[in-house]
Amino acid sequence: MNTLIRNIAPALLLLVAATSAQTVVAQTAPADAPASVLTVRVETAANTGKVMVVLYDSEAAYEGGAPVRGVELDIASGQSQAVIEGLAAGTYGIKAFHDVNGNGKMDTNPFGMSVEPYAFSNNAVGNMGPAKWDRAHFEVSGQTVQTLNLR
Repeated sequence: MNTLIRNIAPALLLLVAATSAQTVVAQTAPADAPASVLTVRVETAANTGKVMVVLYDSEAAYEGGAPVRGVELDIASGQSQAVIEGLAAGTYGIKAFHDVNGNGKMDTNPFGMSVEPYAFSNNAVGNMGPAKWDRAHFEVSGQTVQTLNLR
């Protein structure tokens, strides 16, 4: 589980640092290609805090590089989905966590295991760490929806 924190925390901290940012790193479709739209829906039991969502466009980025987009969903105010526009069609992966107590970080127990809900695209589950790219990646083309069940 320490691996989970090491892989998710840096990207999510980058997102939190960009407090009002919807976009961490701009990435848009080429001018001659139609842009795709990704809707990310989150399902979580808690109704406080924010869900931090980061989007990656390659396995290398997903395994430790920079996300192409990041969004915050204000669960406390009823926000449960984000629409990410202007994406190039392609393969993506998502990592997310629910900052239930609103302290801006993923809280862990003394053993480094997350005590706040988290999820990966395709609701992929990791084995002794975060879900790997081969389980979490998905295709974005046109209108695409990913629903994340944070647990």
